[in-house]
Amino acid sequence: MTRPGTDDPQWAMVDEGWGRKAVDFAALSEPGNCREYVAVHHRLGVDAGDRLLDVACGSGLAIELARLRGASCSGIDASARLVAVARDRNPDCDIRVGDMHALPWDQASFDVVTSFRGIWGTTPGAVAEINRVLRPGGRVGITVWGHLKISPGAWALAPLRLAAAEKVDNQAVMVSLGRPGAGEQLLAAHGFVDVERVDVPFAWEFADPQLYARALAATGPAYEAIQNVGEAEFHRVAVEQARAQLRDGLPLRAQISVVGYLARKPEGAERA
Repeated sequence: MTRPGTDDPQWAMVDEGWGRKAVDFAALSEPGNCREYVAVHHRLGVDAGDRLLDVACGSGLAIELARLRGASCSGIDASARLVAVARDRNPDCDIRVGDMHALPWDQASFDVVTSFRGIWGTTPGAVAEINRVLRPGGRVGITVWGHLKISPGAWALAPLRLAAAEKVDNQAVMVSLGRPGAGEQLLAAHGFVDVERVDVPFAWEFADPQLYARALAATGPAYEAIQNVGEAEFHRVAVEQARAQLRDGLPLRAQISVVGYLARKPEGAERA
């Protein structure tokens, strides 16, 4: 599928939002995801000898952490500028620009596939591709936003609602996989077994409101808000939001609910 009047596939539009400030995302935003990455790798038992694929790998920090556990890693992301950072962090890994709905690897190529908030309620078809590239008995771990409204750090996501109404509505659909039963049903429908829902630790921390605003502005959903209200207004609202959360002698902290789904591809699945 291509955009009208262009030769670019639809998935390539991701780079417009996520790639525009790839360095800021890699250096200011993604390090806050480390708790999430480490927790899922631990639960999946990622270890030496595992062939691991990270789907929607962004700037490649999760790949780097899996590699430090001994895994042989690959990755894919729709943003060429984020992939450039991921390759710089992981020069010996096979990291490609592409579409997660058409993974460019053969059937049964991997022992483990992960995706950290890269598969949404709007992209369920990617799960079929994950099943295809996993070997029988292989493990999968994906994370999604959980119950955002009751999260103590929900304030950190509030500026994203500056996007146009239809974009905000789409964001709600995207995070729908965090609802009880949604992820379990999706994975089971694509042939996975032993599906387990787990709470995943997640907290962003920032030194000051200015750094928080800059880090948030480097994300795709923030780009949608910036398109609607402009860069200066987005920054102003984000800084104002963060100032209300300042604590003397402590960093800004936004603890947000993240849910993980762990599952396994059954043995003999290819023959079946």
